[in-house]
Amino acid sequence: MIKPAFVNNQIYHIYNRGVEKRNIFLDKQDYFRFIHNLFEFNDEEPATNIYYKLPYLQSYEVQLRKVEAKERAPRKMFVEILAFCLMPNHFHLLIKQKIDNGIVRFMQKLGTGYTNYFNNKNKRVGSLFQGRFKAVLVEKDSHFIHLPYYIHLNPLDINHPEWRNKEIKNLNEAVKFLENYRWSSFPDYIGKKNFPSVTQREFLDDFFDGPEQYKKDTLKWLKEINLEEIDDLVLE
Repeated sequence: MIKPAFVNNQIYHIYNRGVEKRNIFLDKQDYFRFIHNLFEFNDEEPATNIYYKLPYLQSYEVQLRKVEAKERAPRKMFVEILAFCLMPNHFHLLIKQKIDNGIVRFMQKLGTGYTNYFNNKNKRVGSLFQGRFKAVLVEKDSHFIHLPYYIHLNPLDINHPEWRNKEIKNLNEAVKFLENYRWSSFPDYIGKKNFPSVTQREFLDDFFDGPEQYKKDTLKWLKEINLEEIDDLVLE
């Protein structure tokens, strides 16, 4: 697909998956690493901390917390990460470009850094992702209203794939699953601290009237879902 021209202060849905649809996250350590990369590589300055000089680490969650907590100079961010979701063989990002060429530079660092880590850990060579990332500009208000819900509902494909056809019998059980799915920004958006440093949530929090309302509206959206409304934005 032809990528849009990336414009500062515009919002884009970014997507990529594993080459030949292979899994790109094999265990918890992989998920933690990618989420850490979302934070660490969203900076014009190079990543220099020790964690990127090692192919993989034990207790990676502990290391991630230490890195987030340590004092550091303010980041010069390429983008604002509004929302994210990681699935076994793909990921979704909703991001706003902050500086010229910010999305391209961020995605280059993210893709290269994670591929190097994954290949070192698993003693493999070659590409991990299926070509360059896909991107689409979120132009319409109606699209923007629906897209965060869609991104955050993706984990239901794991155990409630019928959600896409509005056939879930226990909606509360489905939302509970989303609350406890760690590899997404959904917990942070409903007030459950997960990876708060990764995302810049003020814009969406204000737009959706805060954590409590966002959780209620997610349940409502799940009941009334119509994926045709955002068919040109889902990218899969």
